[in-house]
Amino acid sequence: MSRLLEPLTLRGTTFAHRAWVSPMCQYSCDPETAPGVPNDWHLVHLGSFAVGGAALVVTEAAAVVPEGRITPHDAGLWNEEQAAAWSRVVDFLHAQGAAAGVQLAHAGRKASTHRPWSPVQGSVAPAEGGWGTVGPSALAHGDLAVPTALDEAGLRRVVEAFAAAARRADEAGFDVVELHAAHGYLLHQFLSPLSNHRTDAYGGDLAGRSRLLLEVLDAVRAVWPQDKPVFVRLSTSDWVEGGWDVEDSIELARWLAERGADLVDASSGGNAPEQRIPVGPGYQVPNAGRVRREAGVPVAAVGLILEPAQAEQVLVSGEADAVFLGRPLLTDPRWPQRAALALHDVRAVAWPPQYVRATREDVPLVQPRG
Repeated sequence: MSRLLEPLTLRGTTFAHRAWVSPMCQYSCDPETAPGVPNDWHLVHLGSFAVGGAALVVTEAAAVVPEGRITPHDAGLWNEEQAAAWSRVVDFLHAQGAAAGVQLAHAGRKASTHRPWSPVQGSVAPAEGGWGTVGPSALAHGDLAVPTALDEAGLRRVVEAFAAAARRADEAGFDVVELHAAHGYLLHQFLSPLSNHRTDAYGGDLAGRSRLLLEVLDAVRAVWPQDKPVFVRLSTSDWVEGGWDVEDSIELARWLAERGADLVDASSGGNAPEQRIPVGPGYQVPNAGRVRREAGVPVAAVGLILEPAQAEQVLVSGEADAVFLGRPLLTDPRWPQRAALALHDVRAVAWPPQYVRATREDVPLVQPRG
Protein backbone atom coordinates (compact mmCIF):
# COMPACT_ATOMS: atom_id res chain seq x y z
CA MET A 1 0.00 0.00 0.00
CA SER A 2 1.21 3.52 -0.77
CA ARG A 3 1.63 5.98 2.09
CA LEU A 4 -0.99 8.27 0.52
CA LEU A 5 -3.59 5.51 0.63
CA GLU A 6 -2.91 4.31 4.17
CA PRO A 7 -5.56 5.01 6.83
CA LEU A 8 -4.87 7.63 9.49
CA THR A 9 -6.48 7.66 12.93
CA LEU A 10 -6.76 10.79 15.07
CA ARG A 11 -8.57 10.30 18.38
CA GLY A 12 -11.62 8.16 17.59
CA THR A 13 -11.80 9.05 13.90
CA THR A 14 -10.14 6.95 11.21
CA PHE A 15 -9.72 8.50 7.78
CA ALA A 16 -9.70 5.91 5.01
CA HIS A 17 -6.61 7.48 3.42
CA ARG A 18 -4.63 10.73 3.44
CA ALA A 19 -5.94 12.66 0.41
CA TRP A 20 -8.26 15.28 1.87
CA VAL A 21 -10.34 18.17 0.53
CA SER A 22 -9.08 21.58 1.59
CA PRO A 23 -11.57 24.29 2.58
CA MET A 24 -12.41 26.37 -0.50
CA CYS A 25 -14.67 29.42 -0.23
CA GLN A 26 -17.59 29.39 -2.66
CA TYR A 27 -19.28 32.73 -1.84
CA SER A 28 -22.57 31.16 -2.92
CA CYS A 29 -25.12 31.69 -0.15
CA ASP A 30 -28.04 34.04 -0.70
CA PRO A 31 -27.52 37.02 1.63
CA GLU A 32 -31.05 38.29 1.08
CA THR A 33 -33.22 35.22 1.64
CA ALA A 34 -30.96 32.82 3.56
CA PRO A 35 -27.78 34.49 4.84
CA GLY A 36 -25.07 32.00 5.68
CA VAL A 37 -27.20 28.98 4.78
CA PRO A 38 -25.53 26.38 2.52
CA ASN A 39 -27.67 25.33 -0.42
CA ASP A 40 -27.78 22.96 -3.39
CA TRP A 41 -24.53 24.38 -4.73
CA HIS A 42 -22.71 23.34 -1.56
CA LEU A 43 -24.30 19.89 -1.58
CA VAL A 44 -23.23 19.19 -5.15
CA HIS A 45 -19.82 20.89 -4.84
CA LEU A 46 -18.81 19.06 -1.66
CA GLY A 47 -20.69 15.90 -2.53
CA SER A 48 -18.75 15.52 -5.78
CA PHE A 49 -15.52 15.15 -3.81
CA ALA A 50 -16.98 12.39 -1.66
CA VAL A 51 -18.28 10.62 -4.76
CA GLY A 52 -14.73 10.98 -6.11
CA GLY A 53 -13.25 9.08 -3.18
CA ALA A 54 -11.92 11.78 -0.82
CA ALA A 55 -11.38 10.47 2.70
CA LEU A 56 -12.13 13.81 4.38
CA VAL A 57 -14.14 16.68 2.93
CA VAL A 58 -13.78 19.98 4.78
CA THR A 59 -16.27 22.74 4.04
CA GLU A 60 -15.38 26.28 3.16
CA ALA A 61 -14.93 28.73 6.01
CA ALA A 62 -18.16 28.89 8.01
CA ALA A 63 -18.41 32.20 9.85
CA VAL A 64 -19.14 31.94 13.56
CA VAL A 65 -20.95 35.32 13.56
CA PRO A 66 -22.57 37.31 10.74
CA GLU A 67 -19.88 40.01 10.89
CA GLY A 68 -17.23 37.29 10.56
CA ARG A 69 -18.07 36.61 6.91
CA ILE A 70 -15.53 37.51 4.25
CA THR A 71 -18.38 38.52 1.93
CA PRO A 72 -22.15 38.78 2.41
CA HIS A 73 -22.40 35.55 0.37
CA ASP A 74 -20.33 33.42 2.79
CA ALA A 75 -21.57 30.35 4.61
CA GLY A 76 -22.02 30.40 8.36
CA LEU A 77 -22.69 28.31 11.43
CA TRP A 78 -24.09 30.91 13.82
CA ASN A 79 -27.68 29.61 13.88
CA GLU A 80 -29.74 26.46 13.79
CA GLU A 81 -31.03 26.95 10.24
CA GLN A 82 -27.46 26.81 9.00
CA ALA A 83 -26.70 23.74 11.12
CA ALA A 84 -29.70 21.91 9.68
CA ALA A 85 -28.62 22.76 6.13
CA TRP A 86 -25.07 21.55 6.84
CA SER A 87 -26.53 18.33 8.26
CA ARG A 88 -27.97 17.51 4.84
CA VAL A 89 -24.49 17.87 3.31
CA VAL A 90 -22.86 15.83 6.08
CA ASP A 91 -25.33 12.98 5.61
CA PHE A 92 -24.49 12.77 1.92
CA LEU A 93 -20.73 12.81 2.58
CA HIS A 94 -21.09 10.02 5.13
CA ALA A 95 -23.20 7.95 2.75
CA GLN A 96 -20.27 7.99 0.30
CA GLY A 97 -17.78 6.83 2.93
CA ALA A 98 -16.15 10.23 3.56
CA ALA A 99 -15.52 11.95 6.87
CA ALA A 100 -16.95 15.48 7.11
CA GLY A 101 -15.14 18.51 8.49
CA VAL A 102 -16.10 22.14 8.91
CA GLN A 103 -13.75 25.10 9.08
CA LEU A 104 -14.85 27.63 11.71
CA ALA A 105 -13.77 31.17 10.92
CA HIS A 106 -13.98 34.89 11.57
CA ALA A 107 -12.62 37.21 8.88
CA GLY A 108 -11.87 40.13 11.21
CA ARG A 109 -10.56 43.14 9.30
CA LYS A 110 -10.85 41.25 5.99
CA ALA A 111 -14.63 40.89 6.36
CA SER A 112 -17.42 42.70 4.49
CA THR A 113 -15.77 42.58 1.05
CA HIS A 114 -17.09 41.93 -2.43
CA ARG A 115 -16.89 38.46 -3.98
CA PRO A 116 -13.67 37.79 -5.97
CA TRP A 117 -15.53 37.82 -9.29
CA SER A 118 -17.48 41.00 -8.58
CA PRO A 119 -16.72 43.88 -10.98
CA VAL A 120 -16.31 46.02 -7.86
CA GLN A 121 -13.67 45.11 -5.29
CA GLY A 122 -12.82 46.25 -1.78
CA SER A 123 -15.05 46.75 1.23
CA VAL A 124 -18.83 46.58 0.98
CA ALA A 125 -20.36 49.70 2.50
CA PRO A 126 -23.05 49.24 5.18
CA ALA A 127 -25.57 50.92 2.89
CA GLU A 128 -24.90 48.19 0.32
CA GLY A 129 -25.26 45.27 2.73
CA GLY A 130 -21.87 45.43 4.40
CA TRP A 131 -20.93 46.10 8.02
CA GLY A 132 -18.20 47.51 10.21
CA THR A 133 -15.23 45.21 10.78
CA VAL A 134 -13.13 44.35 13.82
CA GLY A 135 -9.52 43.35 14.40
CA PRO A 136 -6.81 43.25 17.03
CA SER A 137 -5.85 46.84 16.21
CA ALA A 138 -7.29 49.71 14.19
CA LEU A 139 -5.08 48.82 11.21
CA ALA A 140 -6.58 48.26 7.77
CA HIS A 141 -5.60 45.46 5.42
CA GLY A 142 -4.43 47.38 2.36
CA ASP A 143 -7.26 49.51 0.99
CA LEU A 144 -10.00 47.81 3.02
CA ALA A 145 -11.94 49.69 5.69
CA VAL A 146 -10.21 50.40 8.99
CA PRO A 147 -11.47 47.96 11.64
CA THR A 148 -12.44 48.67 15.22
CA ALA A 149 -10.02 47.17 17.75
CA LEU A 150 -11.78 44.51 19.79
CA ASP A 151 -12.25 45.31 23.47
CA GLU A 152 -12.41 42.75 26.27
CA ALA A 153 -16.15 42.17 25.84
CA GLY A 154 -15.70 41.73 22.10
CA LEU A 155 -12.95 39.18 22.65
CA ARG A 156 -15.22 37.19 24.96
CA ARG A 157 -17.95 37.21 22.32
CA VAL A 158 -15.52 35.85 19.72
CA VAL A 159 -14.49 32.96 21.98
CA GLU A 160 -18.10 32.18 22.83
CA ALA A 161 -19.11 32.28 19.16
CA PHE A 162 -16.48 29.73 18.17
CA ALA A 163 -17.63 27.41 20.97
CA ALA A 164 -21.31 27.79 20.01
CA ALA A 165 -20.48 27.04 16.37
CA ALA A 166 -18.58 23.93 17.44
CA ARG A 167 -21.65 22.70 19.33
CA ARG A 168 -23.76 23.19 16.21
CA ALA A 169 -21.14 21.39 14.14
CA ASP A 170 -21.42 18.38 16.42
CA GLU A 171 -25.21 18.48 16.21
CA ALA A 172 -24.94 18.57 12.41
CA GLY A 173 -22.83 15.40 12.49
CA PHE A 174 -19.41 16.74 11.53
CA ASP A 175 -16.44 14.53 12.40
CA VAL A 176 -13.81 17.29 12.48
CA VAL A 177 -13.72 20.99 13.24
CA GLU A 178 -10.87 23.14 11.96
CA LEU A 179 -10.10 26.53 13.48
CA HIS A 180 -9.10 29.00 10.77
CA ALA A 181 -6.04 30.85 12.10
CA ALA A 182 -4.49 31.53 8.69
CA HIS A 183 -4.73 33.67 5.54
CA GLY A 184 -4.98 36.98 7.34
CA TYR A 185 -8.30 36.35 9.06
CA LEU A 186 -9.05 37.29 12.65
CA LEU A 187 -7.11 34.65 14.59
CA HIS A 188 -4.11 35.09 12.28
CA GLN A 189 -4.42 38.86 12.66
CA PHE A 190 -3.89 38.42 16.39
CA LEU A 191 -0.91 36.11 15.86
CA SER A 192 1.04 38.38 13.52
CA PRO A 193 2.99 41.41 14.77
CA LEU A 194 2.19 43.06 11.43
CA SER A 195 -1.50 43.35 12.34
CA ASN A 196 -1.46 43.12 16.15
CA HIS A 197 -0.11 46.28 17.79
CA ARG A 198 -1.90 45.76 21.09
CA THR A 199 -0.20 46.50 24.39
CA ASP A 200 -2.58 44.45 26.58
CA ALA A 201 -2.54 40.72 27.37
CA TYR A 202 -3.58 39.90 23.77
CA GLY A 203 -0.58 41.58 22.16
CA GLY A 204 3.14 42.02 22.58
CA ASP A 205 5.15 38.82 22.68
CA LEU A 206 4.36 35.48 21.07
CA ALA A 207 2.42 34.27 24.12
CA GLY A 208 0.24 37.38 24.16
CA ARG A 209 -0.46 37.32 20.44
CA SER A 210 -1.33 33.61 20.67
CA ARG A 211 -3.67 34.05 23.62
CA LEU A 212 -6.91 34.51 21.67
CA LEU A 213 -6.35 31.42 19.51
CA LEU A 214 -5.52 29.32 22.57
CA GLU A 215 -8.64 30.56 24.38
CA VAL A 216 -10.73 29.71 21.32
CA LEU A 217 -9.19 26.24 21.20
CA ASP A 218 -9.87 25.69 24.92
CA ALA A 219 -13.51 26.76 24.49
CA VAL A 220 -14.03 24.57 21.43
CA ARG A 221 -12.29 21.57 22.95
CA ALA A 222 -14.52 21.91 26.04
CA VAL A 223 -17.70 21.44 23.97
CA TRP A 224 -16.41 19.29 21.12
CA PRO A 225 -16.57 15.50 21.77
CA GLN A 226 -13.32 14.11 23.09
CA ASP A 227 -13.28 11.33 20.49
CA LYS A 228 -13.43 13.81 17.60
CA PRO A 229 -10.32 15.68 16.39
CA VAL A 230 -9.74 19.42 16.20
CA PHE A 231 -7.50 20.81 13.44
CA VAL A 232 -5.95 24.27 13.31
CA ARG A 233 -5.02 25.92 10.01
CA LEU A 234 -1.96 28.15 10.39
CA SER A 235 -0.21 30.45 7.98
CA THR A 236 3.33 29.28 8.75
CA SER A 237 4.77 32.50 7.30
CA ASP A 238 3.56 35.99 6.47
CA TRP A 239 6.25 36.11 3.76
CA VAL A 240 7.16 39.58 5.05
CA GLU A 241 10.28 40.52 6.99
CA GLY A 242 9.36 40.98 10.65
CA GLY A 243 6.07 39.12 10.31
CA TRP A 244 4.84 35.77 11.57
CA ASP A 245 7.25 32.99 10.57
CA VAL A 246 7.86 29.26 10.73
CA GLU A 247 9.73 29.47 14.04
CA ASP A 248 6.67 31.12 15.61
CA SER A 249 4.50 28.41 14.06
CA ILE A 250 6.62 25.64 15.55
CA GLU A 251 6.33 27.06 19.06
CA LEU A 252 2.62 27.70 18.68
CA ALA A 253 2.06 24.17 17.35
CA ARG A 254 3.52 22.77 20.57
CA TRP A 255 1.12 24.89 22.62
CA LEU A 256 -1.82 23.88 20.44
CA ALA A 257 -1.04 20.19 20.91
CA GLU A 258 -0.82 20.64 24.68
CA ARG A 259 -4.29 22.22 24.63
CA GLY A 260 -5.93 19.42 22.63
CA ALA A 261 -5.40 20.21 18.96
CA ASP A 262 -4.80 17.08 16.93
CA LEU A 263 -3.33 18.34 13.64
CA VAL A 264 -1.84 21.51 12.15
CA ASP A 265 -3.00 22.33 8.62
CA ALA A 266 0.10 24.16 7.40
CA SER A 267 -0.62 26.91 4.88
CA SER A 268 0.90 30.40 4.58
CA GLY A 269 0.39 34.06 3.68
CA GLY A 270 -2.69 36.25 3.43
CA ASN A 271 -2.08 38.81 6.16
CA ALA A 272 -0.06 41.48 4.35
CA PRO A 273 -0.56 42.97 0.87
CA GLU A 274 3.23 43.36 0.57
CA GLN A 275 3.84 39.61 0.90
CA ARG A 276 6.19 38.01 -1.62
CA ILE A 277 5.36 34.32 -1.96
CA PRO A 278 7.62 31.99 -3.99
CA VAL A 279 4.68 30.11 -5.49
CA GLY A 280 5.41 26.77 -7.13
CA PRO A 281 4.51 23.08 -6.77
CA GLY A 282 4.61 22.15 -3.09
CA TYR A 283 5.91 25.59 -2.07
CA GLN A 284 4.50 25.32 1.47
CA VAL A 285 5.65 21.75 2.10
CA PRO A 286 9.06 22.63 3.63
CA ASN A 287 7.41 24.68 6.38
CA ALA A 288 4.93 21.88 7.01
CA GLY A 289 7.84 19.48 7.40
CA ARG A 290 9.60 21.72 9.87
CA VAL A 291 6.48 22.07 12.01
CA ARG A 292 5.98 18.31 11.97
CA ARG A 293 9.57 17.46 12.87
CA GLU A 294 10.38 20.24 15.32
CA ALA A 295 7.03 20.51 17.11
CA GLY A 296 6.37 16.78 17.02
CA VAL A 297 2.72 17.17 15.97
CA PRO A 298 0.66 15.65 13.13
CA VAL A 299 0.63 17.98 10.12
CA ALA A 300 -1.21 18.20 6.81
CA ALA A 301 0.50 19.91 3.89
CA VAL A 302 -1.34 22.03 1.34
CA GLY A 303 -0.48 24.23 -1.64
CA LEU A 304 -0.01 23.17 -5.27
CA ILE A 305 0.23 19.49 -4.48
CA LEU A 306 -0.90 18.49 -7.93
CA GLU A 307 -0.22 14.85 -8.76
CA PRO A 308 -0.50 11.54 -6.87
CA ALA A 309 3.24 10.81 -7.15
CA GLN A 310 4.04 14.25 -5.72
CA ALA A 311 1.60 13.73 -2.83
CA GLU A 312 3.08 10.30 -2.16
CA GLN A 313 6.57 11.76 -1.96
CA VAL A 314 5.46 14.46 0.50
CA LEU A 315 4.27 11.74 2.85
CA VAL A 316 7.05 9.21 2.29
CA SER A 317 9.67 11.89 2.94
CA GLY A 318 8.08 12.65 6.33
CA GLU A 319 7.05 16.21 5.49
CA ALA A 320 3.41 15.61 6.43
CA ASP A 321 0.90 13.04 7.68
CA ALA A 322 -1.77 13.94 5.10
CA VAL A 323 -2.26 16.28 2.15
CA PHE A 324 -5.02 18.80 1.60
CA LEU A 325 -6.00 19.32 -2.04
CA GLY A 326 -7.76 22.39 -3.39
CA ARG A 327 -7.50 23.56 -6.97
CA PRO A 328 -6.55 20.13 -8.37
CA LEU A 329 -9.93 18.87 -7.14
CA LEU A 330 -11.81 21.71 -8.81
CA THR A 331 -10.62 20.43 -12.18
CA ASP A 332 -10.73 16.75 -11.21
CA PRO A 333 -13.10 15.85 -8.34
CA ARG A 334 -12.13 12.19 -8.91
CA TRP A 335 -8.49 12.89 -8.03
CA PRO A 336 -8.40 10.36 -5.14
CA GLN A 337 -9.80 7.60 -7.36
CA ARG A 338 -7.30 8.48 -10.09
CA ALA A 339 -4.56 8.31 -7.45
CA ALA A 340 -5.74 4.85 -6.40
CA LEU A 341 -5.52 3.66 -10.00
CA ALA A 342 -2.10 5.25 -10.49
CA LEU A 343 -0.75 3.79 -7.25
CA HIS A 344 -2.31 0.37 -7.94
CA ASP A 345 -4.48 0.21 -4.83
CA VAL A 346 -8.07 0.79 -5.92
CA ARG A 347 -9.53 -0.76 -2.79
CA ALA A 348 -8.10 1.98 -0.55
CA VAL A 349 -10.54 4.55 -1.95
CA ALA A 350 -14.35 4.65 -1.91
CA TRP A 351 -16.01 3.84 -5.24
CA PRO A 352 -19.77 4.20 -5.58
CA PRO A 353 -21.17 1.03 -7.11
CA GLN A 354 -22.29 3.10 -10.07
CA TYR A 355 -18.62 3.82 -10.88
CA VAL A 356 -16.98 0.48 -10.09
CA ARG A 357 -16.77 -0.40 -13.79
CA ALA A 358 -14.08 2.31 -14.09
CA THR A 359 -11.71 0.24 -11.94
CA ARG A 360 -11.89 -2.85 -14.11
CA GLU A 361 -12.20 -4.76 -10.84
CA ASP A 362 -14.99 -5.79 -8.48
CA VAL A 363 -14.35 -3.13 -5.83
CA PRO A 364 -16.82 -2.73 -2.96
CA LEU A 365 -17.89 0.68 -1.77
CA VAL A 366 -16.09 1.72 1.41
CA GLN A 367 -18.46 1.15 4.31
CA PRO A 368 -20.64 4.29 4.74
CA ARG A 369 -20.19 6.24 7.95
CA GLY A 370 -22.97 6.40 10.50
